[in-house]
Amino acid sequence: MDFKPVRAEDKETINKYLQHVSSRSCDMSFAAIYLWKGFYHVEYAECEGMIVFRSNEEKTSFSFPLGAGDPKKAIDKLMEDCREKGIPLVFHGISREMEQYLGENYPGQFEVEFERDIADYVYETQALIELKGRKYHGKKNHINKFNKTYDWSYEAITSENTQECLDMLKVWKSQNCAPEDLEKHAEICVSEASLKEREFLGLKGGLIRVDGKVVAFAVGEKIHPDTFCVHIEKAFADVQGAYSVINQQFLVHEAQDCKYVNREDDVGDPGLRKAKLSYHPAFLEEKGFAVYKES
Repeated sequence: MDFKPVRAEDKETINKYLQHVSSRSCDMSFAAIYLWKGFYHVEYAECEGMIVFRSNEEKTSFSFPLGAGDPKKAIDKLMEDCREKGIPLVFHGISREMEQYLGENYPGQFEVEFERDIADYVYETQALIELKGRKYHGKKNHINKFNKTYDWSYEAITSENTQECLDMLKVWKSQNCAPEDLEKHAEICVSEASLKEREFLGLKGGLIRVDGKVVAFAVGEKIHPDTFCVHIEKAFADVQGAYSVINQQFLVHEAQDCKYVNREDDVGDPGLRKAKLSYHPAFLEEKGFAVYKES
């Protein structure tokens, strides 16, 4: 199979296949694939009317075939290709539906394991906008205190204010990134690219100003007819309530038409997990790995 790097000029080709995918996973968009292609060493190949992505980060793994074609034909081809190259066939980003497909078409041939650390948190959009009830009492208090304390405003990210967001991100990096934290640095690179290439990638953005200065911003996109995904969210921790406000206001302005909002995974970080659970997800979008068991 002929795998090649994901490039900007491949957007139309890749979207031709992704348009047939109905998934609420944060990974299933050209923007997500393009932004993280460097960190995960992502390549793609067209096969049997489907597209397959290959990640060469640490160990080689593949996406489940995506598109309108026959997945079985593409999987069989992938099996043959891996056998010739002497590498194991491992699928990443496996959903429960994909697990079911493998079980029905390759009974007993794949070992599937779901990882809690990479499950996406999916919330009801209106719940995060309205913050009604006792369970959101603390969040509501943070926003009320922010409203009383600061002279603030929300605005959409445009070409005119993008540089201010980049400047804010640079300061945020200096406050939050340890030199040895490679994944955090990769996240900063992705955040920077999402701002610089926002229009090309079809992303929406919003920011919060306090006394005219950018203190928070968010970037995301609609990934499913009923789901908006927040890919990037940054705020200054010393501006109390800034995270709560950008979380709410970005949805107010950009995701009112979506039933759900995907706020991505917690990467296994205990603090991040506690924060994401405190917003009471409607469900987790599970993702796992499927390893082919050679007979």
